[in-house]
Amino acid sequence: MNRKKDASQPEALWKEKDMAFGKTVDAMVLILRTNGCSWATEEGCTMCGYAGASLSGVTSDDLMRQTETALRKYNGEKFVKIYTSGSFLDDNEVPPEVRSRIFEAFKDTERLLFESRPEYITGDALTKIPKNVTVALGLESSDDEVLRISVKKGFTPADSRNAGLMIKKAGLTVRTYLLLKPPYLSERDAIDDAVSSAMFADEFSDEISLNPVNVQRFTPLERMWKRGDYRPPWIWSLTEVLKRCSGSVGSRLMSSPSGGGSQRGVHNCGVCDKDVLTSIERFSFSQNIKDLEAVSCDCTGTWQRSMESEALLGTASDVMRAAVNDLAIRK
Repeated sequence: MNRKKDASQPEALWKEKDMAFGKTVDAMVLILRTNGCSWATEEGCTMCGYAGASLSGVTSDDLMRQTETALRKYNGEKFVKIYTSGSFLDDNEVPPEVRSRIFEAFKDTERLLFESRPEYITGDALTKIPKNVTVALGLESSDDEVLRISVKKGFTPADSRNAGLMIKKAGLTVRTYLLLKPPYLSERDAIDDAVSSAMFADEFSDEISLNPVNVQRFTPLERMWKRGDYRPPWIWSLTEVLKRCSGSVGSRLMSSPSGGGSQRGVHNCGVCDKDVLTSIERFSFSQNIKDLEAVSCDCTGTWQRSMESEALLGTASDVMRAAVNDLAIRK
């Protein structure tokens, strides 16, 4: 049964651990229920299902009530992260008076993070942002064609770079999100794309977060996945990207995969998934590459063979699933 969403209540709120200026701290994560991403109404990204977290007709008063609900659950966490379906700096999603209220409410936190598309990063907007803010940019990939065709992001890598440099010049910090394995990329190509994207983002980032694709419902990517034309990345691929970037970029590297260990999310054989994901979590805090080398599993051979098969066949489809289906048909 689908329950009607209440515009006066946040989509979600939870507590977790994160980093603030080199220290592990308690963090509160708030997802506001807004009118939705402006880009989603024009075209939308291939993998994004966050439209389900939005409503039409959300008013400034609704968002004020959502904020007050969050403040009642706030317990002095040093880091507060606020997300919407699209961009915190988009007036259609978060009106200026709501942003001002949020900035005032969390002015004493060590870090306040929100995400925005680059078109809303302007000189005027930056003058109104407190110095404790980290602006998150969803770069996803530094490859123009990957952004345009695979992700359909609606902006270019240069747009994100320019926005990031503006944010840094304003004295704020930047967290850049990269997407591991956008649609149409083979596993090996996805690894290479994520590594080159991290190198590109390092210039204007304080943190780089690797986000493996999680197949969300009612998206173009979900249709591909159901047909067997797409497999979410292996956890070994995520580990490989972090290893290759460690020591090569100055930004803090991190990853907290959504749906990790599930068939819709980044996964291995099922036996080692939890242990490898735990090693990635440890690395995200320690930045010690030894944490990534602490776990092994026989399925690394399967991972490597699947990449070889993709290269041989020239396909980005789920070759392992296709092989299993073919075997079942033959029987």
